[in-house]
Amino acid sequence: MLRPLVVAASLSASQAAWALVPPDYQEPPSDFSAEIEAGLQVNTGNTESSSFNGRTKLVYDTDRFKQEGTFKAYFASDSEKTTAEKYDIQLQSNYKLDSGYVFGRGDFTDDRFGSYTRIITFSSGYGFDAISTSATSLSLEVGPGYRYNLPQSTESMPDPDADREIILRSAAKFEQKIQEYTSFTADLTAEVGEDNNTLTLDLAYKNTLFQDWAFKIGMNVKYTEVVPEGTKQTDTITTFNLLYTFQ
Repeated sequence: MLRPLVVAASLSASQAAWALVPPDYQEPPSDFSAEIEAGLQVNTGNTESSSFNGRTKLVYDTDRFKQEGTFKAYFASDSEKTTAEKYDIQLQSNYKLDSGYVFGRGDFTDDRFGSYTRIITFSSGYGFDAISTSATSLSLEVGPGYRYNLPQSTESMPDPDADREIILRSAAKFEQKIQEYTSFTADLTAEVGEDNNTLTLDLAYKNTLFQDWAFKIGMNVKYTEVVPEGTKQTDTITTFNLLYTFQ
């Protein structure tokens, strides 16, 4: 007699639980989202080399504010020495208006082998969504800023002075959803100053593999008009990464 009563009580409890939590229940959307990606390449045999790149993007988006931080790292070496080492931090805070938003932004770069080994930029201004649909988005930003550049040391200038100047920063951020599982993004940023100008293009193609995992191909191209003697004006980084998104 006791066993049927226990079974009946268990079934009643299960039915009550299903009534409280329907089978199609989903967690409410979160204001926080993040992306983590990494790529590693190791060559052995005739060529001994290795390279690593990683990127983490954190976004906190509410009705009134949007906070965004991106952290990047690039490293490469061969059998004898390190050939590339670069770290980027990008922080931006947006305050949303009825039409568009105002922002404050900071960009920090430490590049051991770049034409400029340390770059710090602060900017603020106004941005708005020129296109905003389920498949396509385009946002534009413009505003003044301040830039600090420390040039790479050379034989003729072993201890160079840093360049400091007021700049005008403009940016265009484009995203196109090609189909359900693939998307393309292109970010173009221009910084115009009295002594130097830069243009940066960041391209990415992402293909979702399953659930929150995706394969991503990225390319970052930066052109600097004035560079120290013996260094190049254009830097290009191409990445092939596995990306995980959670929110």
